[in-house]
Parts: sequence; structure tokens; C-alpha cells
Amino acid sequence: MNPLIDVTELQRRLADVHVLDARWQLGRDDGREQYLSGHIPGAVFIDVERELSRPGEPSDGRHPLPDDGALAAAARRWGIRAGTPVVVYDDHRMLSASRAWWALRRAGLSDVRVLDGGWPAWVAAGGEVATGAVDPAPGDVVLGAPGSTGTIDTEGAAAWPQAGVLLDARAGERYRGETEPMDPIPGHIPGARNLPISRVLATDGRFLPAGDIAAAFDEVGADGSMPIAAYCGSGITAAQLALAGALAGREVTVYPGSWSAWSNTPGRAIATGAE
Repeated sequence: MNPLIDVTELQRRLADVHVLDARWQLGRDDGREQYLSGHIPGAVFIDVERELSRPGEPSDGRHPLPDDGALAAAARRWGIRAGTPVVVYDDHRMLSASRAWWALRRAGLSDVRVLDGGWPAWVAAGGEVATGAVDPAPGDVVLGAPGSTGTIDTEGAAAWPQAGVLLDARAGERYRGETEPMDPIPGHIPGARNLPISRVLATDGRFLPAGDIAAAFDEVGADGSMPIAAYCGSGITAAQLALAGALAGREVTVYPGSWSAWSNTPGRAIATGAE
């Protein structure tokens, strides 16, 4: 199944899908206010910070995954019903929607897709806009308990470059250690290769065609011949790179703690520069 759905298809199927609004941006906390002022009809707001993440120690990273049970409870709270397709969108280059897609897919929800172009694409196409909150009846979906499936921890990230390809999805200057706006130490995990998320996105924030994404993976040696894992600053952009990988036919394991966990774990080696 294509992990993306376009506006035209969503408009046609709106009565038959369950829509989630995952608006969130780093450094902002007004996603719910934006949702209340205008959203896709029927969409339920989900809180990326509180429902797709959990509190943790610095060594867990800034956005640790929620416990399996907490995610399952959130999915029912969002009104997801068994057998109903789910569509997730946001308003910032499909970043937080990708986190929701990846988390739900990992927990066994097979029919979940991201709106291609998100809220801006919906508005540009003249899609109907609703305001106020949608408070759904509790859903009955049963999610699995994936545990660590599809993820690696800090120890796994340290070992990964010996057995596969570890991709760093941050901007090149952060990878090289020239700047670090969020975490205590600049640099990257030794052995990681830089594939900035911008490399697989068009200027309008949508994903490039699958062939172009595959070429970007190939350029850094992630051609699928070896296992691929990804990290970023706090695990959210890494999930978007996993979605990009799915578009290009590449399975990508995610390091949820990412650089925020690695750089807050004493004794971890730090690499800088282009290699």
C-alpha cells in the first residue's frame, strides 16, 4: 500500500476514513489552537508531545516512544475503530504525521496513510474546512505490543554501522558538528552517513518521486543490500525518513532516542566532519 494519499482521494473517501490532525512544530505549542481554528472535517487532534512521546531521562532522548499500552489507549481515545482506514496529516512538511504513521504501523495498524502535502495541500485544493473540536466516541481498535520491534536503542546504534547502514537525517552542518542548536554536544555517531531529510523532499515539502528517493538512498550506500537504520535529533525526522524509505522500497529501522539520547549518554564516542 502506498503510505501516501492525495487530497483528491481523501476528499472522495472522507466519509469512510478516520482522520487524525497531528499538527506540531519544534518550539511551538499551538498545534491544538491551529486545529480548532480550522481542520479537515471529522479530524481528531492528536498531541505529538504527550501522546506520541512520553517523559524520560535525558539519555532517553527528547521524544521517547510512548509505552505500547499508552499508544493503544490513545488510539482508542482518538476514536479509531477496527477495520477503518486512518489518514494522518499536519501542516509542516508531513513531519509529525510521519511519526504517527510509523508508530501506528509499528503497532500493527496496516491501513494508515499520510496526506500528501498535508494541511496546505488540502487548503490549496479548496477542501472543506471545519472549526472547533471533534470529540469522537471511544474506538475499539486493538493494537499490538511491538516492544522494540523496528527500533534500535543506543547500544544498537553503536553497533549498527558494523552490520548495516546508519543514516543521520539531520542537516549537514549538524551532522558535521559545525552547529548544534538543541543538544549538548555537536557531531554524529561514528560510522553514520548523512542523508538530510531535505534530500528526499521537494521545495513544497512533499516527498520526491520514489525513483529520486531511491537514488538519494543509493548515493549514501543505503541501496537495500544491507540493513538500514536512521536517526535524527530526537526520533521524529527519522520516522519521516522511514516513510521515505517505504516509498522507495527500503525498510528503515528507527533509533527513537537519536542524537538527543546519544549526546546525553556519558562515554559515547562523537565524530565530526564529513565522514
